[in-house]
Amino acid sequence: MLKYSKYIIGMLIGISALFSGCQTDDYELGTLAAPINVQLTFEIEGMDANNPYGDGSGNVKFTASAENEITFNYLFGDGKDNKIVPGGTVTHQFSKNGVNVYNVTVLAVGTGGISSSKTVQVEVFSSFTDEEAVELLTGGSSKKWYWAADQPGHTGLGPNFEDAGKAYAAWYMAAPFEKTCMYDDEFVFTKTDDGLTFEQTTGNAYIPGTYAGKIGVGPDDCYGEDVVPTLFGVKNVSFSPSSSVATVDGGYRGTTMSFSDGGLMGWYVGTSTYEIIQVTNNILTVRVEEDDTYAWYHIFTTEKPVQ
Repeated sequence: MLKYSKYIIGMLIGISALFSGCQTDDYELGTLAAPINVQLTFEIEGMDANNPYGDGSGNVKFTASAENEITFNYLFGDGKDNKIVPGGTVTHQFSKNGVNVYNVTVLAVGTGGISSSKTVQVEVFSSFTDEEAVELLTGGSSKKWYWAADQPGHTGLGPNFEDAGKAYAAWYMAAPFEKTCMYDDEFVFTKTDDGLTFEQTTGNAYIPGTYAGKIGVGPDDCYGEDVVPTLFGVKNVSFSPSSSVATVDGGYRGTTMSFSDGGLMGWYVGTSTYEIIQVTNNILTVRVEEDDTYAWYHIFTTEKPVQ
């Protein structure tokens, strides 16, 4: 009888240990507190008594500080993408021609994503323009563009870091008609009284494998508005001087165009900024940076290729 009692006691201890081992650990985030004392200052490049709104570059240096913050999120008020800046200091280029006023907001983000904000008003002058590019993109009014699907390398991948020394699609070049799902895309540039607009009127957004994993979708496939809600709709286009090392190394045009409200040219890697390599009456070649490692190269044409 004693033998069975010991057996039962041992079994009960084992079951107790099993349940205690399956117990869910409790984790605490600590005290959730919104950042306080958020400050935001700025310096307009080239501003002096003779140039109260800057030297025309459009560059403004912002410096944010706060207590209890983890990082800072800038919203620049010009339609360009927001920017996460852990250190709080960033230089942003405003590129709309003339003297314009922007409401710039910084969110100081604390534990649990709780944030506090500060907004300043910036009046800055930008003198950069590329009227020739506007005329070539629009034909003086409105022009349709398509993937140059019949050309090798109509999309390609290359390095995006200074030591690479290769300002072209050195890693990968697509074969003609390789990406079958994206060739219904149609892109329209239109010249307006206020400048230039862009719109993707048909098709989908292709999401390459290098970026698809970052947003949790299947790699190397096309997606619609359910995945890329900024795919369609009229976007404003602004120009700025190109600043990447590729412009110098590759002998590019020196002009970068940015689309408002998350606009994109059929290839989604989370950015709306395109460096113009070449633009003619019927060919547009651009470079788009995915991150500090990758840069994509695209070729578009005004005559839709037929396979």
